[in-house]
Amino acid sequence: MTSPHHDEPLIIFANFASAIAVDLRERDILRQWSEQAPREIWLARPGDVLVTPVPLSDAFVTYACSLMRIPRTSFDVVTVPDLPGVPMATAIRRSGLTGLLGRFAARHPGTGLLPIALDAPTLALADDLGVSVSPYDRTGPRVSAAALAETSLLNTKAGFRERAGRLGMRLPRARTCRGPELPGAVREVVAAHGRAVVKRDRSAGGHGIRFVSRRDPGVAAEPDDGELWVVEEYVEHTASVSVQYEVGPDGPRMLFHGEMDTHQGSFTGYRSPLVAPADSSVEELGGWALALGRHLAAHGYRGPYGIDAVLTAGGTVYATESNVRRTATTTPHAMFTRLRRAVGRPAPAWMMARRTSAAPHTLPAALERLHATGLAYDAGRGDGVVLYAGHADHAHDWRYALLGADRDHLAELDTRLATAMRFTTPVGV
Repeated sequence: MTSPHHDEPLIIFANFASAIAVDLRERDILRQWSEQAPREIWLARPGDVLVTPVPLSDAFVTYACSLMRIPRTSFDVVTVPDLPGVPMATAIRRSGLTGLLGRFAARHPGTGLLPIALDAPTLALADDLGVSVSPYDRTGPRVSAAALAETSLLNTKAGFRERAGRLGMRLPRARTCRGPELPGAVREVVAAHGRAVVKRDRSAGGHGIRFVSRRDPGVAAEPDDGELWVVEEYVEHTASVSVQYEVGPDGPRMLFHGEMDTHQGSFTGYRSPLVAPADSSVEELGGWALALGRHLAAHGYRGPYGIDAVLTAGGTVYATESNVRRTATTTPHAMFTRLRRAVGRPAPAWMMARRTSAAPHTLPAALERLHATGLAYDAGRGDGVVLYAGHADHAHDWRYALLGADRDHLAELDTRLATAMRFTTPVGV
């Protein structure tokens, strides 16, 4: 599901609109996430179809295809209209696009559907199209009800805590409650631990997270809409980290690990790999990830998953949540693996970040700056900057990825990039 190599063509399904990560009523955050869908182009190969909730600009498609060394006409792009409050698979059916995708799928027997998130509407769409869900083998076992249920559960905070406790992970102490009980739960946790982290049960990327201390006013009650809330003790930490794995036919294996950049709990960037003194903590976190992967495999799941955690100054690691889906880091990792493999080199250190420029730039103008300053990704050197997510015609907001020999090299590239693009926000390394 995360590998840049695949034998049969794929329908790359950028279904950011799914109830797996957040409630579908959270229209604003779903639209914000969907704006990142152009990054899925880095998975495309000849014969594939990219199904996206937002259009891709001609400049970005040309740029990505030049780096991937594939003809821009060798794959197809289908844009799905935004239908608020429904999963993307349902939007396809309501927009009359099922037949078109079915014709694309019929061109190549064995075509697979590669989603961001595995949910029931996506399975129904795969059945309508007569394709398997990647990475499940067309001739092997299909996605089971148990795998679908466990995927949904483990993308919730409370569900993860229940499973993680059984698997022996170290967790921050917490209270789980319903909306009307939230004020009392927050008072209890703050009184016991000084600070609390308030999270909606089904949320992702730090969306809606709140930090509360003894100095802050009380938290108001939330409606009793059937959703749970988790109120955790705040663990003083020096880093927010994650490990990313996938479950394949032979069980779980590690893909990568790294440190997350966050702002007020929200995800803003990533650096990989983790370096000492986190080695022993990575080993412990990796052991937890293997246990979770075996648990998922026993329920029939195949595909990517990860565990997020915080690392204290003393080197103790606490698991905070799991993501059983493709995340913001999996496509950049696959992109760099693909670019480096094309020139026969192993993947070194990499990072991704989001910054704001003082003046707006078009994508061609930004690329011109990168080439003029020697910062653009260069296959010969095997390092540099990739503007991996596409951008508006005149953008201030830039998502980019860096590939370098090591952490120091990334820091140098990031500092030079900040100067070249006149970023007004700090560099991340």
